[in-house]
Amino acid sequence: MKQQKLGFWVLTALVVGNMVGSGIFMLPRSLAEAASPAGVLLGWLLTGAGVLMIAIIFGNLAIRKPELNGGPQIYAKELFPKGSNASILSGFMSSWGYWIGNVAGNVAIITTFASYLSTFFPVLTSEHVVFSAGSLTLKLGNLLTFLVCTALLWVMHAIILQGAENAGKLNFVATATKVLGFFLFIVIGLFAFEKSYIQPFVAPRYDEAGHTLGLLPQINNVALSTLWAFIGIESAIVFASRARKQSDVKRATIVGLFIALAIYVGISVLVMGLLKQEVLMQSEKPLVDAIGTVLGPIGSQLLAGLGLISLIGSTLGWIFLSAEVPYQAAKQQLFIRAFLQENKNGMPRFSLIVSNMIAQLFIFSTISNSMAAAFDFVIYIATLSYLVPYVIASVYQLKLVWTGETYRTMQERMIDGTIAVLATVYSIWLVKAGTADMKTFLLGIALLASSLLFYPLVVKQQSEETNKQKQSA
Repeated sequence: MKQQKLGFWVLTALVVGNMVGSGIFMLPRSLAEAASPAGVLLGWLLTGAGVLMIAIIFGNLAIRKPELNGGPQIYAKELFPKGSNASILSGFMSSWGYWIGNVAGNVAIITTFASYLSTFFPVLTSEHVVFSAGSLTLKLGNLLTFLVCTALLWVMHAIILQGAENAGKLNFVATATKVLGFFLFIVIGLFAFEKSYIQPFVAPRYDEAGHTLGLLPQINNVALSTLWAFIGIESAIVFASRARKQSDVKRATIVGLFIALAIYVGISVLVMGLLKQEVLMQSEKPLVDAIGTVLGPIGSQLLAGLGLISLIGSTLGWIFLSAEVPYQAAKQQLFIRAFLQENKNGMPRFSLIVSNMIAQLFIFSTISNSMAAAFDFVIYIATLSYLVPYVIASVYQLKLVWTGETYRTMQERMIDGTIAVLATVYSIWLVKAGTADMKTFLLGIALLASSLLFYPLVVKQQSEETNKQKQSA
């Protein structure tokens, strides 16, 4: 069975599509609240530079260690002696946490899709009661939202099973449409751009206690606000085993980052020039309000349509990625063997089914308050699982530089070592900022620790594999 391969542009589309989702529609307001125009631009520069270091690390590792596929979390096992319990446990725990976090995140994207769809079909927000029994009240809007979300999940499931190339091409079309749409809005907005709206360029902001924040604290606030804007930068490395060339993984990661950064900065500057600062900070729909100043009421319809296209691409990309993570981990003997099952197109059939069945359970959150609370809880505790793999990859790059493994010259080690140090510092800051309160951090640890329930299965598999190798020797 010949596995379908992904080219440079399809990999780039997966990176951009997974990074640029629905968050961009509310980001301009949170940035305006966090900083003055100067702080926003400098904050983006800082964040972009930090993520660029991580992107380079991902690209380097894809080329230097092509046998390690499945995402940055897979490098955890390489930080310990080969075959040791610490190596197996760390690889399994990090893959487990990253997988569960992604599955929960997929549901957030899918439910957001239904929210945008309600712009065209208001019945999705209908309060009409269709069923009531005891404390359970089922409203028409909630029922229809559940059906829409379920349909989107399983349609994406069916598309992915058709093969990596078909799924990749569809994602490419959705992402290209999204990128062109956003750049078109940026160009249109330039004709109505008011320089006076971004004045004063440097201005104070205030914290909750009323204390004045200078430029440096503002830049830090922007970096915190943009923390999640680049989640997905690892997409190409997750699919490295399906890439036509490993060099494409590095190029796609870096090019994807610059495309996403151009969209983020362009939209941020555009909105600041279309809405007065005080209006922007109060806006519930900043991007819609900004485009409305140029196109009028039709602007909200166009943006909702663009949002739907954006979310379709993101949904496809993240569902594909979520199934790929345990599948590739199982190939490294770091996950339950059943996840290795493929269909005739070389797609991770079992992994996809399990991932989407879990997602389906969380989709019940659209009609059940108790499930909604459970879903919010999983999203909350998954924060650490998203961010730790960035630290793992950066530290592993440092290890390679220190030992000299895969390197020929000292100059290469010096360059990559400098990048690795910067990436490590930035990724540790990401974890610290993303889990600022102790509760988030401890619950994140608990999610990783929950993998211990299934860890004995992985150990048993490792033992069986070792015995098999001894017998064949």
